Amino acid sequence: MRVALASAPARKVDMQDNAIAEDIDNQVETATQASGLSEILAPHLSVVFCGLNPALSAERDGHNFSNRSNRFWRVLHLAGFTPRLLRADEEREILNYGLGLTSAVSRPTKSASELKKRDYITAVPALEDKIRKLAPRNLAFLGKAAYAAISLRAHVEWGRQPDEFAGASIWVLPNPSGLNRAFDLARLTEHYREMKLAI
Repeated sequence: MRVALASAPARKVDMQDNAIAEDIDNQVETATQASGLSEILAPHLSVVFCGLNPALSAERDGHNFSNRSNRFWRVLHLAGFTPRLLRADEEREILNYGLGLTSAVSRPTKSASELKKRDYITAVPALEDKIRKLAPRNLAFLGKAAYAAISLRAHVEWGRQPDEFAGASIWVLPNPSGLNRAFDLARLTEHYREMKLAI
């Protein structure tokens, strides 16, 4: 993944932020060669949404959550995170609202079910370093699998978690993938809106 870095709009970027951005950009240079997707990140965001891993369709299209069946962009809007419905090719605009995007695992797959627990655990050091340096207030895992593996918990509830990850408050939200048939649009929106109202 290449990292699309920009300043959070409500805060003036200083030299330290620029150094952090450059350092993070260097860290993902190798991953960039394997994927055409961009992480959408900046220092001091309100929320970084952390997908499990990129979908093959997103890698092909070059934009996060680009599959028409994925409900991420619609849910963000309905929950109040964005004032209008964004398209996947407008993904960088989320920075204007204090939001960012990353993935727990950078390897694209057709389905996140192809990932194993060890994939998430192996990815922890890079994710932790990235979050610690960029210092978002909240990290929202999209789906339980990554956080359950990282926290070594067999059972994880939806919503805000009692601990932190690299200094960020942790939330676990339902995965917006169209493959997640356990949650219709209304139930997805309810969980995301709960977070929006709480932060």
